[in-house]
Amino acid sequence: MSDRNPYSQRLPVDENRDHLMVQVAKLYYDLDHTQAEIATELGLTRWQVGKLLSGARTAGIVRIEITPRVSRKTSLEVELQQRFRLRDAIVVPMGEITDPSLLIDSVAQAAASYLANLNPKPQLLGVSWGRTMAAVARALTPGWNPGVHVVLVNGNSALHVTSSRNTAVAEDFAASAGGQATLLPVPAIVGKRSTRDALEEDPIIGRVLSLAEAAPVAVFGMGGLSHQSVLTDSGYLAQDDIARLRALGAVGDVLGRFVDADGHIADPGLDDRTVGLRLDRLQQKEWAIGVVAGEEKHPIARAALKAGYVTVLVTDEATARNILDEPA
Repeated sequence: MSDRNPYSQRLPVDENRDHLMVQVAKLYYDLDHTQAEIATELGLTRWQVGKLLSGARTAGIVRIEITPRVSRKTSLEVELQQRFRLRDAIVVPMGEITDPSLLIDSVAQAAASYLANLNPKPQLLGVSWGRTMAAVARALTPGWNPGVHVVLVNGNSALHVTSSRNTAVAEDFAASAGGQATLLPVPAIVGKRSTRDALEEDPIIGRVLSLAEAAPVAVFGMGGLSHQSVLTDSGYLAQDDIARLRALGAVGDVLGRFVDADGHIADPGLDDRTVGLRLDRLQQKEWAIGVVAGEEKHPIARAALKAGYVTVLVTDEATARNILDEPA
């Protein structure tokens, strides 16, 4: 017989098949019968029961809806994963809330929960710094990953002292876990490429950068192109620099590296003076967890996804919809 399974010939192919699919689906999904029990009860084979259940889903008789216990927009998550080939996506519904601090805190909590539940837990974790990452650090529960080694992946020695802990992210991640932190105690941006080269050739700084490259998991925020950027607040960039970057097509930064709408470096000269993990190395990581929220970050979130800098996206609903509204 040419048919690989002769039982398939015995299933009805008309309206009776729909009735049979409904009957099988009720027994399986509503009455918790096993496929073997259904087969015995209806005089079918287990293979036939499986085929009817599959057909019921295809025909729309059965619709499976994922309803997580935490508030998430799973339909948007699936779209993001499919379009950008992500390992995972977490989309936090925020309704009509547009306040940046509330958006950041909500998305940071989701990111902290996701990170704490990674399996296996990373023993070496790379992190960036900034407002979003500081919020993630605050949201981590004590003892979330005992013994973890946290390494800072980009320079963060601020030129201007502020009262915030936006630059103390690695220390806060490690302290909350009961682990240790390795810092990158150099400026995020220096004045000359030769200075950056000299810093990276230093054995101590080189070891930190090697750790950053070796970390299988990296968690990072994304910066919008704004005069309120942490890089301007920290004294690395002036207002004129932001205007110049905008004229060059920059939409924001990833790890302090400014990119255009396609994720390409917008200002190679500035990038040559930037200290830290390079974006091509970020693309190689199995777990590159990008955390981003707020209207100002829509362009940079889209650019990072296009360029493949992100394998897991944690964001708010409005950002997710904005990204998906643009044609693929």
